[in-house]
Parts: sequence; structure tokens; C-alpha cells
Amino acid sequence: MRAEGRADYVKQVETCESIIREFMSDRNYAIPAQVLQAARAIVITSQFEAGLIFGMKGGYGVIMVKRSDGTWSIPVLIRAGEASVGLQVGGKTIETVYVITDDATPKVLFTKRLNVGVDAKAVAGPKYAEAESVSKEILQTPVIVYVKNKGLMAGATVKAGYMSRNDDANRRFYDTEYTMPELLYGNFVPPPANVQPLMAYIKQIAE
Repeated sequence: MRAEGRADYVKQVETCESIIREFMSDRNYAIPAQVLQAARAIVITSQFEAGLIFGMKGGYGVIMVKRSDGTWSIPVLIRAGEASVGLQVGGKTIETVYVITDDATPKVLFTKRLNVGVDAKAVAGPKYAEAESVSKEILQTPVIVYVKNKGLMAGATVKAGYMSRNDDANRRFYDTEYTMPELLYGNFVPPPANVQPLMAYIKQIAE
């Protein structure tokens, strides 16, 4: 199996941008404005089947955080896996957007992998067409999960696998020795052209 190179990581970022754009263009899945405005971080993942229809074992994603000055970070590459959130029978991939509403949850990734629904409480988020379902309780939940499955009811507690840092990928992609904490909360790495469309879109929908 060949090692991943920068072109692979460019494709991953572009795929994550496509995922959130597709979510937001479909009223069945679009995230309400009040949820996005509560975001302190956004994670977009793509996971793929490895044997079991209802157990997704591999995948990747990006995380972006909203810093204390109101600006958004560059997208930082992560690993994602072991999703089990009521996938469609026969599905080969699962695409998920996580809206994180506090500053502490993203930092769990600095020291260990983050198990969604275990290390941080997670609920299924209301869709755009269900905007009236956006309650204060939902907005105060650390992780609000959006997955392409109509069977998940807004506010239902979910477990959606794990995320973990991928310093090797970020080192190759950004050509830097800075790791996740500096990439997310510092301004040491100018955003390359490949990530600017995703950054601009997140700024557009989450402010």
C-alpha cells in the first residue's frame, strides 16, 4: 500500500468541502443558521466501509476551530473511524458534519483520540426544515451531529465513532513541523490556495 502524498491530502480537503456544500444545498440535511452560529469548531469526515455494513472502519476528515478573535483556523487533517450511527443498509461511505459548541472538546484531540458520544456528549442535530427544533439544550450540547440519514431524530443521543490527530498528514500537506495545537490556534502557516475555498465557505455559513 503506497504512502499518501500531498495530492491525496488536497483531495481529502476538497472532498470535505464538497461534503459540507452538499449538506447545505439540500433542505433535508442543511444545518440551521442558529446551530452554525454557535459553532466553536466544525469537523467534516468521510468514512468508508471495511467489512461490516453497519461498522465504518476507516476514514479521514478536517477540523477547523473558531479562535478567540473570531477568525477561523486553517483546516487541519484528522483520522476518523468506527462510526455507527444507523447507516443505510448497503451504504459504502458515511459523510458527517460535527458542529462543536465549546472550546474544550477540540483540545481533547491534542492528547488522545476523541470518542464522539463518550468523551463528549453528542446529539443528532435538527435539519434546516426542522429549525423550530433547535432548543437551548441542543445548542449547549458539546457535539451536534449531522449525518445523511433521515432516521435520526433531532436531539437523539448518538455515538459516532472517533477522531484522532494526524500530524504526519499535516506535516506533508502544509510542509511544516507545526502540529495540531499550533495549526489550529496559531497563525504560523499561511493558508495555501487549496484550503482557501473551504475556509471562505465556513466563514460564509458560520458567521
